[in-house]
Amino acid sequence: MAKIAASHLTVTFPDGTTGLRDISLSIEPGELIALVGPSGSGKTTLLRTIAGFISPSSGELYIDGRQMTDIPPEKRGIGMVFQQHAIWPHMSVKDNVGYPLRQAKVAKAEREVRISETLALVGLPGFEERIPDSLSGGQRQRVALARAIVANPTVLLLDEALSALDEPLRDNLRRELVALTQKQRLTTVHVTHDRAEALAIADRVVVLDGGEIQQIATPQQLLDNPANPVVAGFISDATIVQASISGDSVECPALGISWPLSEVTVRGEGTKAAILPRHAKIVEEDQPGATVPAVVDSAIFEAGHYSVTASHESGVTFRTTAAHKPALGQSVRIRFSPPLIY
Repeated sequence: MAKIAASHLTVTFPDGTTGLRDISLSIEPGELIALVGPSGSGKTTLLRTIAGFISPSSGELYIDGRQMTDIPPEKRGIGMVFQQHAIWPHMSVKDNVGYPLRQAKVAKAEREVRISETLALVGLPGFEERIPDSLSGGQRQRVALARAIVANPTVLLLDEALSALDEPLRDNLRRELVALTQKQRLTTVHVTHDRAEALAIADRVVVLDGGEIQQIATPQQLLDNPANPVVAGFISDATIVQASISGDSVECPALGISWPLSEVTVRGEGTKAAILPRHAKIVEEDQPGATVPAVVDSAIFEAGHYSVTASHESGVTFRTTAAHKPALGQSVRIRFSPPLIY
């Protein structure tokens, strides 16, 4: 296990583009961290900076208490698995997995033992003599994972390592990965574009946008208390609309609705409302209380209910759920519970 500590990391590329902006982050020994964010948010840049493939323009990075600024990737005590498993097709499984040990000049007898033990650990016992072309995609990714951990790294870095796999194989390997990192007590940083995957496997999730950290929190904290509209929109599919505080109420002019200020949690100056799917409910025409009209744009089945996208005449589009599938273009009434106000 190793602690990773980044202090004020900034990465500016030669063309002037900022990849990371003043990133400070502490990852505890044995913790599994997921980095998420929209395309171009900086998550892969941060991972590659930890790995040593990118040098920060300023700031400091420590792994296990060691300053890493001038330490090359192969000297950092890390293992890394990429989206494309990148195992060598002309080498047997044994030779692929044993490559880091040969580079480290580990004696052959010890290599053989560690290769066999590691293959058993990733669920591939007895695969030493197989060639990559005879393996499935999931097996090849297991070989890549075995190669990453065979040299007993203290840190494991995963760059979209599961995204090329099909379900349910991906789900199975995801579960095995969590168990493996816990068993091996590996400090793990996992970059993924899949929000559900990040929430499912991570001890904490780091949400990035524009090269900056927007929030670091447990999955439950992210869902319950997104720190700002960016996080609410990315993690929970919130609709972000203008809002204002007037007297003892919060008003949303676009939808023509308001809520008592006493029922709303306000962060900052209260200029944005984040309407999460759970804040919107399709109701019958004759239901009491304030509702707004909307038109159903889409409805897809998700784990026991329908995820519905609907739009208001103002152009505001939001998500909600329904027990029964509404028709495309159907007119509905929506009631909104108090949203998050920023």
